Amino acid sequence: MSGAAGCRGGGGGGERGPRWRRPWRLLALGLLSASSVLAAAPGAGAMSKEEKRRLGNQVLEMFDHAYSNYMEHAYPADELMPLTCRGRVRGQEPSRGDVDDALGKFSLTLIDTLDTLVVLNKTKEFEEAVKKVIKDVNLDNDIVVSVFETNIRVLGGLLGGHSVAIMLKEKGEHMQWYNGELLHMAKELGYKLLPAFNTTSGLPYPRVNLKFGVRHPEARTGTETDTCTACAGTLILEFAALSRFTGTSIFEEYARKALDFIWEKRQRSSNLVGVTINIHTGDWVRKDSGVGAGIDSYYEYLLKAYVLLGDDSFLERFNTHYDAIMRYISQPPLLLDVHIHKPMLNARTWMDSLLAFFPGLQVLKGDIRPAIETHEMLYQVIKKHNFLPEAFTTDFRVHWAQHPLRPEFAESTYFLYKATGDPYYLEVGKTLIENLNKYARVPCGFAAMKDVRTGSHEDRMDSFFLAEMFKYLYLLFADKEDMIFDIEDYIFTTEAHLLPLWLSTTNQTISKKNTTTEYTELDDSNFDWTCPNTQILFPNDPMFAQSIREPLKNVVDKSCPRGISRAEESLGSGPKPPLRARDFMASNPEHLEILKKMGVSLIHLKDGRVQLVQHAVQAASSLDAEDGLRFMQEMIELSSQQQKEQQLPPRAVQIVSHPFFGRVVLTAGPAQFGMDLSKHKSGTRGFVVTIKPYNGCSEITNPEAVKEKIALMQRGQCMFAEKARNIQKAGAIGGIVIDDNEGSSSDTAPLFQMAGDGKNTDDITIPMLFLFNKEGNIILDAIREYEAVEVLLSDKAKDRDLEMENMDQKLSENDSHKQNSEEASSASQDVVAVSEEPEGESSDVTDPDSLSPAHADSDSVSISDQDSYTPGTDEASTPEPACMQGDNQPQEQKTETESNSKVNWDNKVQPMESILADWNEDIEAFEMMEKDEL
Repeated sequence: MSGAAGCRGGGGGGERGPRWRRPWRLLALGLLSASSVLAAAPGAGAMSKEEKRRLGNQVLEMFDHAYSNYMEHAYPADELMPLTCRGRVRGQEPSRGDVDDALGKFSLTLIDTLDTLVVLNKTKEFEEAVKKVIKDVNLDNDIVVSVFETNIRVLGGLLGGHSVAIMLKEKGEHMQWYNGELLHMAKELGYKLLPAFNTTSGLPYPRVNLKFGVRHPEARTGTETDTCTACAGTLILEFAALSRFTGTSIFEEYARKALDFIWEKRQRSSNLVGVTINIHTGDWVRKDSGVGAGIDSYYEYLLKAYVLLGDDSFLERFNTHYDAIMRYISQPPLLLDVHIHKPMLNARTWMDSLLAFFPGLQVLKGDIRPAIETHEMLYQVIKKHNFLPEAFTTDFRVHWAQHPLRPEFAESTYFLYKATGDPYYLEVGKTLIENLNKYARVPCGFAAMKDVRTGSHEDRMDSFFLAEMFKYLYLLFADKEDMIFDIEDYIFTTEAHLLPLWLSTTNQTISKKNTTTEYTELDDSNFDWTCPNTQILFPNDPMFAQSIREPLKNVVDKSCPRGISRAEESLGSGPKPPLRARDFMASNPEHLEILKKMGVSLIHLKDGRVQLVQHAVQAASSLDAEDGLRFMQEMIELSSQQQKEQQLPPRAVQIVSHPFFGRVVLTAGPAQFGMDLSKHKSGTRGFVVTIKPYNGCSEITNPEAVKEKIALMQRGQCMFAEKARNIQKAGAIGGIVIDDNEGSSSDTAPLFQMAGDGKNTDDITIPMLFLFNKEGNIILDAIREYEAVEVLLSDKAKDRDLEMENMDQKLSENDSHKQNSEEASSASQDVVAVSEEPEGESSDVTDPDSLSPAHADSDSVSISDQDSYTPGTDEASTPEPACMQGDNQPQEQKTETESNSKVNWDNKVQPMESILADWNEDIEAFEMMEKDEL
């Protein structure tokens, strides 16, 4: 989600006159006027102009790499699949659930990227792109799409493209032929979205068929009853802009009605809104409230609607919500979801990555201190994991391990730099650039991270990566003279599309009736009616931002830091680690005393178990009662997560030899025996060789070839431990078992672990990993092509071997060999859609390759004389092991989940020669960069 870029005239004081009568400028402008002194102050450590320009040019090169690969390998498809170098066409790839609702066969990435081209001074490419959109894009497809995603990405992209097109035309150098074609397409799309608003509440259905609407027999939608608050509340900027551009008021009217309904349905005592609402009754379906997924851009658009439309009611609403957010949700530096009816009670113990936009929004609000605090906390998480996980716990463990290259943190970094002028945020941006190039860059673009812990990739490059990430990174390092237009004349939408501020005085067909005061009385003295005077946002002190960040430098570390519980504060015991559910011991007198003060009773059952019951009225204080509720909630969550936390995390197989150099990372399943790669950080590195017999179930007949190598073998016909013992006896330093189920892939199956044989496996000392069939074939194909293939078995991907890569590049300048760079990936559910972990079903073991739960201890697995195989939950949604582990619980065996239908990957993969040609260009580009930037 994008932080606001625009603000009405500066000044800190208070007249409530018609501010729309004077020119509006960006908040960034006013903030820079104050921060320019800070940036130049002695000791501020300002980045040199040459370094800023170099980093800006590097952002341009990265954008070219992503955009050109989309246009070459994917267009006119909606998105690029960067690992297999092809376009993602809905219906031709395995369904990813709600994530695919953004795809409408309308060249999504190109439309989403239009105004980015102009921001990056690529006017020639922009003109060509606009012509392609006008000529090729069809908006009348029989396809069901998300109203929210289509609005912010496609409608917003068309309006942003139109905004900069008319600006360029007015300048007289480019787009002289343009006659509003993008606006005509936007209006067509707007009418196609209107049927979704056919509800009594005015809240839109979450999905609409572009061709048949909602209630048509062929629409295949219109039966939904719920939508998220952000889905219904993130329409006003695009719809109002469409009305102002065209003079057709119906779009703005519908968006305003939806916002009015949400405001009326807020919880009156807390002034918070829930995550999900019934579109017919207005009842809250999910009553938790936060600033992340499901609500985020609703708050953003209230403040920006005030900026763009000049309607005071939107500012009143935003300030009312913001007061509630800072009162209940903000627990610096954390932002934790709460219950709307009991806002002092946390609704969950983890945060999602979408809240990273909030510091940027706080900059627009003028509340700098908490913005700095939350941003710094997020940066510490990034420094630990290279990227921001989709979700992480309050003690900063990974909760959901995916990272789809989201831009929200870069957005907040940009706005904080504009607010403070602190060069620290330039260094933060530099880190983001380095991590993208080091860990996400692949020959055909940039690949999302499937798991930030292992460095494995996912075959997706979402359109928002081009629409937002490069825009914010470029603006972070660009000076005013680097821009071909004044960015301060525009406001950013949540997808970072540009809408001109002059729309505020154009085609004002909507009555600005202030409906807010019908619902609540507001004290004007609590609200800033204009942008705050930036001279008083912070003292004229270059160390101001640093003084706020400093206490948070060690907030994220390997020891899982803990804060102070309110229960212990009330005891006056000072800063002690709070009692967490996973640490509780029924035999500990101190723990029992804390429970008593929280109103929690402990009952010993006859079977030896203990039962916990809480009576809030028995707590020592109301604060202790809240802590008791939180403890009970953690205990309930622990009971469902304990098994997941005890499982082994995924491992990585990284191809490090020519021409891969560590850039191909395959997600591998671990073994419950052999070397623990998490305790051997360097991993095991060696050349791979196929053993004979291939199943590894008897004595190896080619020991000379296997000695000091990593053995490849096929799953089946005997137990995994037996295979490991046979290759270890032959002198192998490690083993990789490849699934014999043709077409199996981590794209469609959960992570598996290899269980032991029920006996003592301490004699097995080499590491063993498991690859699905698709990932295993990548290594086998590489062997057929190059013979000598070296891999690294490790707990997570390591940095690429740049020295060897550069040396090899010099030695092979005249080498005509072409290499296959296909990389395994795995698709995953959108983080908002993940609600529970996939599990297999219990059944008798009839298949020779039996399965056992990933968290099961090897001694608890009862298997005859065949392979045992252990499925785990999807690593993208599996919490990291806690700081303190509980006892392992024996589990029943489970059968393997039936794999999806086979996919003919050979017909979809781009020719090897073409991939390698791109790769060589990629390597040359890297050689041109400074080594320290890699």
